[in-house]
Amino acid sequence: MAWKCSVIMQMGRFLLLVILFLPREVTSSVLTVNGKTENYILDTTPGSQESLICAVQNHTREEELLWYREAGRVDLKSGNKINSSSVCVSSISENDNGISFTCRLGRDQSVSISVVLNVTFPPLLSGNDFQMVEEGSNVKLDCNVKANPQAQMMWYKNSSLLDLEKSHHQIQQTSESLQLSITKVKKSDNGTYSCIAKSPLKTESLDFHLIVKDKTIRVPAEPIIAACVVVFLTLCFGLIARRKKIMKLCMKDKDPHRETAL
Repeated sequence: MAWKCSVIMQMGRFLLLVILFLPREVTSSVLTVNGKTENYILDTTPGSQESLICAVQNHTREEELLWYREAGRVDLKSGNKINSSSVCVSSISENDNGISFTCRLGRDQSVSISVVLNVTFPPLLSGNDFQMVEEGSNVKLDCNVKANPQAQMMWYKNSSLLDLEKSHHQIQQTSESLQLSITKVKKSDNGTYSCIAKSPLKTESLDFHLIVKDKTIRVPAEPIIAACVVVFLTLCFGLIARRKKIMKLCMKDKDPHRETAL
């Protein structure tokens, strides 16, 4: 009996050792994009086309690959998924700046590598380039800008750097706009205002034409309405006061005993 127990224990130890030393599936695969093993920034320009090739390194089996554009999954053909996969980014535009493409391992999506597009382009300016306002009113000139790298912005008036007057001019700037506010415009504010954007790639400008017209003299409507009401009521009271006299004249015209010429 003791001999049987000893044999069983030895067999149990043997099975335990076999289980411990069985080969395990460990995620040791490494992903590369265009030969790079870490996330990186890809410099490009509008109108360009870029190819991104993702490959699995150190794999011991066929691995499915997935591509994502930002959070959305990219549709891949069946022959473009196993061990190596590529995506083509065509007709790149300014709106693609900062967009990320991520390649993931299908069975373990924590294994991934990303590429971020850095689309460089000169300043693009836009805005309402013509305004006509009355003297004494307030006006805002909004210059919208897109640029990479970011542009240095400034305002010119009639080809000269704008001389800012305290409490009359105010400038507000963000990464996407340059706004000029003019409080209580004067005739001297007439002119052409230029939005200048300087970047290492190019300097661009957009002209804004401001015309200040004479202030319109507005007659208040309330006094006119009140005067009309007074005239109307006066006429009504006059008609009521002469009502008896008018009725007598009407009765006299309708008298059947009036004399008739023969």
